[in-house]
Amino acid sequence: MNPTSLPRSNQKDWKTLYRAAILETNQSAVAHRVSEAEEAVLAREREMFYGDGTSEEEEALDDALYALRAFKTARPHKEAA
Repeated sequence: MNPTSLPRSNQKDWKTLYRAAILETNQSAVAHRVSEAEEAVLAREREMFYGDGTSEEEEALDDALYALRAFKTARPHKEAA
């Protein structure tokens, strides 16, 4: 795949979606927000694979993805309690 054919996202989009997901208070919207943020993080990581980005952003993306997946995993346990 040609890297120029990939859609370019705004680098701040994933951060905005990540913050919205972890700060969401409406329990019926949390799953959607987490999924949306996870997709944005993964899309940004794909962009960075082709050389666009910094090591600091790469680390922030890894941290965000880890936190989103932990949040998603912990959520069913919280609801059961």
